Amino acid sequence: MKIICIGRNYAMHAAELGNAVPQEPVVFLKPQSAILSHRHPFYIPPWTQDVHYEVELVVKINRLGKAISEQHASRYYEEVGLGIDFTARDVQATLKKQGHPWERAKAFDGSAVVGHFVSLDSLGKPVDDLRFDLRRGEEILQEGHTADMLFHVNRLISEVSQFMTLQVGDLLFTGTPSGVGPVHSGDRLVGSLEGIHMFNVNIK
Repeated sequence: MKIICIGRNYAMHAAELGNAVPQEPVVFLKPQSAILSHRHPFYIPPWTQDVHYEVELVVKINRLGKAISEQHASRYYEEVGLGIDFTARDVQATLKKQGHPWERAKAFDGSAVVGHFVSLDSLGKPVDDLRFDLRRGEEILQEGHTADMLFHVNRLISEVSQFMTLQVGDLLFTGTPSGVGPVHSGDRLVGSLEGIHMFNVNIK
């Protein structure tokens, strides 16, 4: 099982971090040890001073696939969820300046919150027409709509499967909309998809 993540998949998020809009999907991985169940708190690592939340639609892969066409990509998932890609922004900035990979900033233990999953049939909407948000108390931190993705879910599945076999249970984090920001001890982050409560995470 692997966690496949897409970076800079919303134009406004790319802009807020001063990044160019990519011409093809930006792909990176998190290990299975990065998964943080929504029932457990997130502990800010001692080696970073600036951890950011990034809420994302998560797609669960349900069958083995390689070199999948975009036309057939919808056969490879039935359920979607919501998650957080926690990012040590200060560490990431240093790595980017050095031209190094992002794993230290993105792949650390507990950096991938995974809430529960729901079927697209139960939502009654296609994967490219889903709204989601992240809140801290009554404050809306991020709002996203999957229609605004630069590269939509089926394109992502097709693209990734050209060079990486997709396996049952793999999780695809599809990118975050604008509004990312720092977390602080004592925060409680709540994620919702189409008005359905998907997770809450206490920050320690």
